[in-house]
Amino acid sequence: MPAKFLRRVGTACASMLLLSGLAAAPASADLQKPSQQWLRDSQAGLFLHWGMRTSPGYTSCSAWEKAITDGGWSPAYWVTEAEKLHASYLVLASFHSRLGYARAWPSKIPGSCTTHRDFLGELVAAAKSRGLKVILYMTNDAQWHDEGGHEWLDSAGYSKYKGKTVNLDSQDGFGQFSYDNFFEVMKNYPDLGGFWIDNDNAYWESHDLYRQIYQQRPDYLLSNNNEDTPIMDTISNEQKTGMTPSYDYPQATYTPMPRLTEACFKLPDTGSWWYGGSNPPVNRMLNLGRLITNSGSSIKSLMAETAMVNGKFPANQEAFNTFAKSYLDAIWESLGGTEGAGYMYGGMQPGFWNDGAHGVITISKADPDLQYVHVLTKPSGSTLKIRDNGYRVRKVTNLRTGAAIAFSQAGGSLTLTGLSSWDTYDTVFKVETAGRTGIVDPKTVTVKASASTSGHSGQSLSDRSYLTYFDNNKTLPVNLDFDLGTAERVQYLGINQREDSVSYARSDTEQSARIKGYQVFVSSDGQNWGSAVKSGTLPSHRAVQFVDLSAVTARYVRLRVTSTYAASSDSTRYKRLRIDEAWLGSAYATAAG
Repeated sequence: MPAKFLRRVGTACASMLLLSGLAAAPASADLQKPSQQWLRDSQAGLFLHWGMRTSPGYTSCSAWEKAITDGGWSPAYWVTEAEKLHASYLVLASFHSRLGYARAWPSKIPGSCTTHRDFLGELVAAAKSRGLKVILYMTNDAQWHDEGGHEWLDSAGYSKYKGKTVNLDSQDGFGQFSYDNFFEVMKNYPDLGGFWIDNDNAYWESHDLYRQIYQQRPDYLLSNNNEDTPIMDTISNEQKTGMTPSYDYPQATYTPMPRLTEACFKLPDTGSWWYGGSNPPVNRMLNLGRLITNSGSSIKSLMAETAMVNGKFPANQEAFNTFAKSYLDAIWESLGGTEGAGYMYGGMQPGFWNDGAHGVITISKADPDLQYVHVLTKPSGSTLKIRDNGYRVRKVTNLRTGAAIAFSQAGGSLTLTGLSSWDTYDTVFKVETAGRTGIVDPKTVTVKASASTSGHSGQSLSDRSYLTYFDNNKTLPVNLDFDLGTAERVQYLGINQREDSVSYARSDTEQSARIKGYQVFVSSDGQNWGSAVKSGTLPSHRAVQFVDLSAVTARYVRLRVTSTYAASSDSTRYKRLRIDEAWLGSAYATAAG
């Protein structure tokens, strides 16, 4: 597929939604809209859990507020620390069920702690003055109302305010209380970036809260924790672990582009999301790796640090931020202003490379022929081999040093040689290309499937749109027959499967829905297929995958998928197959010289 189109698809999404039958229903937000652009342009955010139960903990709201002010709290400090991490936004979580339901801003609504000093307003103003956004965390949950033996919610005060009896310790009563707070915050903080919402509440749903937020504050973003709720702008995936390598967070996410997706994780290696009185270490490799692999998958990194009562971070976290600033400054060209390569924006193949190497690739938004190879785990030898996805490479340099790197292209791969100086965390190679070559024009290809769901036919995987996709209706085996219109040389098949499942078995009910076993057939008439010219197993990996063929000339090519990875214990994904786009390569790329 032409790289130029792949880059354009993001800007064309709004109009294509209407054409593709995916127009937003009343209960859904637009998949892409102008208010999201600042977050799409971001790579990271800073998550702040900070409330009454921040160590040493307070039960008096006035005592907590005094301790904050006496400790020298300054919003500029948080903004500066966020900037060190190259974060574009901050999420403030004081109105948190485990932190005393504290509202760090003045409120006329009784029911839980509210401060006289407007910490939220000061933070919003300080962030805005430096080009950052603030998003406010809102909890749905009343279950921790008496944690630690103290009742944190004031049902009597709120009932008097409402003129009726309301039990804030119940989910319905807390839903009413928090519902009122949403509207008060919207009224008082027009410069707020939006709300980061921890799951859901039935009262909010029955009173159409989210639609009203969009109506009153169309520039606000709504993000939901862990649940991919259609009306929200963003889904945030919280503290995923168990990946190999451990830093490759995207392996545990399940939401396909162009949906906005966050990876939410703690920077301290141990302890709670909030400050508990200790100074835990911060693993540089793990957290830099997470940030970089997320960027290489167009996922935003929401990094949590544990602010103390005075707002300062423990020494290990502050030291990491300072280190991250200088480290990321040197390679920010390869992260800022990029998308993840190997997905809908084009680019070479990321993931597992030769001799134990692993990393991601980013692609410039301004120049789709410019890519950056991030090697987080180095190969055992001095050679790195990457599937080139048809891009003709003309120059490779080490981004940090500017040193020229020797390379060659053959058989569908870019090979870098003579490598000896590896960075401890991320060796970045700047790859300048002359565009893609050897791709059969998808406009000339029609695809028919032996089984599909309504609205997701075989042609969806060759229509040059990542807003449509093929779905096999849980039918295996399934045939996908490509008609090229005329006999052409066929060298390989490229496949972007839908990234709506994890890439490994996280549990019995959370498994990969990717292709496992396959066969490829060719035909001159679309009727007689003969024996398979290729059969094998695709890895359960994210991003573009390839099936290479001994070059043949044929008008028809059949991909038969015989099995997928999900076990029957995952009833949602068992036998399910979804493919965003697939294409045929007529020849491998060679170096541009």
